[in-house]
Amino acid sequence: MSYAAILLSDFEHEMANTRKVLERIPDDKFEWRAHPKSQTIGWNANHVADLVNWLVCGLTKPSLDIAPVGGEPYVFPKFTSGREILDLFDRNVAAARSAIAEAKDEDMNIPWTVSRAGTPFFTLPRSAVARSALNHVMHHRAHLCVYLRLNDIPVPGMYGPSGDES
Repeated sequence: MSYAAILLSDFEHEMANTRKVLERIPDDKFEWRAHPKSQTIGWNANHVADLVNWLVCGLTKPSLDIAPVGGEPYVFPKFTSGREILDLFDRNVAAARSAIAEAKDEDMNIPWTVSRAGTPFFTLPRSAVARSALNHVMHHRAHLCVYLRLNDIPVPGMYGPSGDES
């Protein structure tokens, strides 16, 4: 089985779960934060929707410099409504699905770098970048689930029923 086939199966399951979480975030809670050192619900929702695009970048571009010297910086989304975030998420999921489907096994060991102004944050094989991007989505999705719980908003089940669904 190809790397793309394995990743695509996992991707489909995790993106369906992620969408269920994003659908539950009410627009009037975007500025809520669990602690002064925590990011807001809105920031996390934007980040989750955007991170899916990093999977596309990792599979289709040689590298990503988020603030290239003399170039255009990577634009992080700052949407203020659930509809806008879901639209971004759906576009990024469609693009990532296509990038995964087109990924070739022989390209999965090619090193890929994220940097800022030419200074690398990390360099990993593309296979690790793809896995890391999915893990990063799930990490911030977990934050959103906790934030939903703390705001008495029912948490959707993902690997079986949630406490709200049982």
